[in-house]
Amino acid sequence: MMDPSTMHATQRISVALIDDHEVIHAGIAVWLRQADGYIGLVGCYVSIEDYLREHPPGSHGVDVVVVDLELSSRHLDFDHLDALVGVGPRIVVFSHIETDEIILRCLDLGAASYVAKSEGRNHLANAIVAARSDVPYVAPRMAGAMVRDRRVGRPSLPPREREVLIAWFQADSKELVADKLRIAPSTVATHLQRVRAKYAAVGRPAKTKAALVARALQDGIINVDDL
Repeated sequence: MMDPSTMHATQRISVALIDDHEVIHAGIAVWLRQADGYIGLVGCYVSIEDYLREHPPGSHGVDVVVVDLELSSRHLDFDHLDALVGVGPRIVVFSHIETDEIILRCLDLGAASYVAKSEGRNHLANAIVAARSDVPYVAPRMAGAMVRDRRVGRPSLPPREREVLIAWFQADSKELVADKLRIAPSTVATHLQRVRAKYAAVGRPAKTKAALVARALQDGIINVDDL
């Protein structure tokens, strides 16, 4: 798999930031300007509601949204995060909260990645590039939460589904998986749909590639070194 830290997007990545602290706005703006010009901050917002008013479902112009989980109300706003995921852009949660349960909940809701603020600039930039390219990126705190998660409800995946799933984690597209395994892209898609359906059936839905990576890590299908 391509290392996100060495990736340069073929076109500029448009990023919106949601955080209720202006110092975070200023700091991330500086960080992103240092990312070789391929990440651009196109808007800063103090709440998810403000962002959604300006970017309703179906709107364009934002590739990735970086959002703090605990905004001005000082409570964890999972409902608005769920609404934000449904709008369309990939979501990277950037929060000072490092609790396993909170990280896993965000992935369950459909966040592409979770980066703790203590993990800093490089992990955030890597997560943004990976999210835009639909490549899994697992920062250290996120990896720890996924490895320690032992929730019940593991679906039974036959060897072929496991093979396709692992190959997809290690590739940039379903077409590359198809070439590697010598099967049709539609067959790859069918296997992945079945895996997602099985996880949904046991109450552990995986709406994004990152969430499916989390499930595979939790269930011992892969380990962090495989990514």
